[in-house]
Amino acid sequence: MSSIDRDTDRSRLLARRALVLGGIKLAGLSALVGRLYYLQVVESARYTMLAEENRISLRLIAPSRGNIVDRFGVPLAVNQQNYRVVVVSERTHNIQETLDKISRIVPLTDGDRRRVLRELHRKRRFVPVTVRENLTWEQVATLEANTPDLPGVSIEVGELRHYPQAEATAHILGYVGAVSEAELSGSSDPVLSLPGFRIGKAGIERFHEKVLRGTAGTSQLEVNAVGRVIRELSRDEGQSGREIQLTIDMALQRFVQERLSQEVSASAVVMDVHTGGIYALSSHPSYDPNQFTMGISAELWEELLSNQATPLNNKAVVGQYPPGSTYKMVVALAALESGIVSSRHTVFCPGHMELGDHRFHCWKRGGHGTVDFVGALRHSCDVFFYDVSRRVGIDRISEMSNRFGLGIRTGIDLPHERAGLMPTIAWKRATLGKGWDMGETLVASIGQGYVLTTPLQLAVMTCRLANGGYAVKPHLTKQIKAVSGEQTAWPSIGVKKENLDIVLRGMNEVTNAPNGTAFKSRITEAGYEMAGKTGSAQVRRITMAERSTGVRKNEDLPWRERDHALFVAYAPIQAPRYACAVFVEHGGGGSTAAAPIARDILLETQKRDPGRAAVAETPPPAMEPRG
Repeated sequence: MSSIDRDTDRSRLLARRALVLGGIKLAGLSALVGRLYYLQVVESARYTMLAEENRISLRLIAPSRGNIVDRFGVPLAVNQQNYRVVVVSERTHNIQETLDKISRIVPLTDGDRRRVLRELHRKRRFVPVTVRENLTWEQVATLEANTPDLPGVSIEVGELRHYPQAEATAHILGYVGAVSEAELSGSSDPVLSLPGFRIGKAGIERFHEKVLRGTAGTSQLEVNAVGRVIRELSRDEGQSGREIQLTIDMALQRFVQERLSQEVSASAVVMDVHTGGIYALSSHPSYDPNQFTMGISAELWEELLSNQATPLNNKAVVGQYPPGSTYKMVVALAALESGIVSSRHTVFCPGHMELGDHRFHCWKRGGHGTVDFVGALRHSCDVFFYDVSRRVGIDRISEMSNRFGLGIRTGIDLPHERAGLMPTIAWKRATLGKGWDMGETLVASIGQGYVLTTPLQLAVMTCRLANGGYAVKPHLTKQIKAVSGEQTAWPSIGVKKENLDIVLRGMNEVTNAPNGTAFKSRITEAGYEMAGKTGSAQVRRITMAERSTGVRKNEDLPWRERDHALFVAYAPIQAPRYACAVFVEHGGGGSTAAAPIARDILLETQKRDPGRAAVAETPPPAMEPRG
C-alpha cells in the first residue's frame, strides 16, 4: 500500500474517532442541559421551597394556660412571670467562672452546675441554656446590675403556674408537671415536645387539660447555614387556654379546710341539693401544689408518701370506707319501697339479735326497746335494721343503694374517682366463689362488712334524700369561658314521697329531738336548722371476751384502731338547699367527732349562701314527676 493510501486511512480513522468523541460530548452536554433544565425549571418550585426551609426556621410558641377561678371569680390557678437566667457559651470566656459569679447572686447546687454543663456540651455554642428559673425580682435586678461582669448571661421571661390558695385547693385543682415519655408518645400535639412545657397531672388541671392548654403559636425565624438566628420574620401568638369557672366558693373552701385541720385525717363535701354544684370539697391533710410546678425534691416526695394520713390522696373522691349508720336511710327505703315491710313496722331491741348460733349486737348494750322507722333512725338502733334487712335481702338493698349514688362512680369532673362497693349475692359468688350468708346481710345493713362508699357518694345520697328523690349528680365545673356547664333538671329515682318523708322525719329527729344521737350538735339559730345522721364504722373486730369485760373506748386505742366517724346532713330543714358529708378517719364516734364539724360547716354555708348566685342565674329545676 502506498503512503498516500495509508494517510487516507489514518485520516478516516481519526475522523471517525473525532465523530464518536464529539457525539459523546454532545450527549453529555445534552444530558447536562436537560438536567439543569429539570432542576431549574421543572423542579424550581420544590427546590425554592427547600432552600427557603433551610433559610427559615419555624418554631412553636407555648400558649398561655387558661386560668381557673371560683364561682365568684376569685383566682385559683393563674400564670405568673417566670424570670430565668440563661447563658450562651460562645459569649463567655470561662463558663466555670461565669457560673461562680452567678452563684454569688442566685444559689446554685452541684446538680444545677452539672445539668448546665451537660446541656452546654449537647447544644450548639450559640444556643441559650437555662441556669436557674423562678428568680425573685431582687435576684433579677442584681443580675441586671452586674451584666458588664457577666458576659453571655441574660434574663428571659416565661410563665409559671401558680396556685394562690395553695393547700386549700390542692385536691381540687391538682398541679402541672413536665411531660413524661408516655404522655409524649401518646399525643400528636407537637407543643408537648417543647422544652419545659408542663401539663396537668391531677385534679381539674388534668381533667380539663386540653381546654386549659390552648393552641401553640408559631415564630418564623431567618437562620444562617449553621442554624444561628438572624432575625424574626413573623409571629403568631396562637390561642391561650380557656378560663374555667368552678362551682367552688373559695371562702367556704378555706373555712372547711381550716375546720378539718383540727383532725389527723378527714374530708368533707358541701353540695347544692338541686344543681349538684360542689361549693367545698376538702381533704386533710393537704399539700402545696406550687412545690410540684418546678419539680418536687426527692426528700419532700418521700415525706409525703410516708405520712400515715396520706396527704396526696383526695379522700373525698378516692377514699373508700364503710359508711356505718349513715347507710341506714337507704336500708329503710329499700324495706319501705319493697312493700314487704309496713311503714308502721316496729321491732323490740333488747341490745342484740340472735341468728342461728351467732349474736349480733346493737351499739347500745341495754337496747332501745320498741322502735319504729323514725325511732330507729333517731336512736340509730342496729337491731331494727338487722330485722328489716333480713326480710328484704341484700339484693334489694344494693339496688336501692345504686339509686342513691352509692357503689357506683358519680361521674364527677375529677380523675381517678373510686366506685366503692355495694355487694350482692351474684357479686360474692363471682368474686369470692362463695354463697351469701344471712349474717352478712345484717352486717351490711348497718354499713359494715363488704359495703364501701366514698364521702362524695354520701353527699350525693344526702342530696337525693333532701331534694325529693331526684338523681342530681355532682360537678365542679360551673362553666368554661363562653360555654355554660351547669345542669338544673334531673330525673326521678322513683321513690315514693310518703316513704321518703318517713326517712326525712327520722333525720330531723336525729339532730333536733332531745334523745337524738346528734342533738348536742344541732344548729340552734332559727331558720338555719339541719337534719342529719350520725355514723361510726368499726375497723377492728370486738371479741366476746372484750364484750364481757367491757368494750375499750376509742380514746384508749391506738389511732389506727379507732372507729371512723361520719355525719351526713342537709339544711335548712324547711327548704333544703345544702347537703354536707363529713368523714373523720379514726375519729371515734360520729356524734362527737363528725357532727360538730358538719354543724359548723352548714351554718357557715347558709350564712354565706353561695347558692344565691345560682338562684339568680337559673330558673327552678324542671324535674320529672315521681312514680
